[in-house]
Amino acid sequence: MERDISATSSQPVYQLAPEQIAGPYFRNPKLLRRNISEGAEGLPLLLRLTIVDAMTGEPVSGALVDIWHCNALGACSGGRRINPDLEAGAQVIGSNPRTDDDTSLRGRQFCDQHGRVRFTTVYPGFYAGRALHVHVAVRIVGGNDYLDERNVAWVGQLYFPERVSRAVLNARDCRGRAFTALNSSEVCRYSSLDGEGSTLTVWPIGRDSHEDGFFGHLTIGIDTFAASSQIKPEDFDKYTV
Repeated sequence: MERDISATSSQPVYQLAPEQIAGPYFRNPKLLRRNISEGAEGLPLLLRLTIVDAMTGEPVSGALVDIWHCNALGACSGGRRINPDLEAGAQVIGSNPRTDDDTSLRGRQFCDQHGRVRFTTVYPGFYAGRALHVHVAVRIVGGNDYLDERNVAWVGQLYFPERVSRAVLNARDCRGRAFTALNSSEVCRYSSLDGEGSTLTVWPIGRDSHEDGFFGHLTIGIDTFAASSQIKPEDFDKYTV
């Protein structure tokens, strides 16, 4: 994702980010907000994403970026009664039934003129059979088109550096879990879909302790004329909450 592949152009051109599955916990809550934590426990994560046109390197200002992920113990909002130690049907979008009206750790922002969005959230945990990750969807909007919730251009997943994640998990009381988190490299989608290019750059906010939380950043190159193969128009009728 964050990889300049043009050595001659004055404007950098970025590798096209591969799409990845939307996952079993996809919802469309239509929550326009920067802080998505809603008081969820966990180490703070300040996440900044930059969306660029992979063909031109230009920032995609005004794009609408959704993110969603599980909490520190692996539970996703809308599915709090689902045991995170039981493997979910990850291949089927929205396959887990909604069990509650919680909306934490979900939200969206419009990109600024530099193609950037910022979210305040928490460092995610994991659910069975998965590495630590954040889901992302990017919609291209303009003028009054923001009213159309169906024009998704790209869907992906963001991973975390293993060294940082292991330190976070070891410092947190995760005893009693039936599973341990997979390394990103153990997830088949990671290696087959350029997982290294989907890995956030993460660094601690504080010098001496992880307790202050982390910054995370990634530049994502997309095809602004594409239609996602992962989230389709009819999915919004099924999974709007």
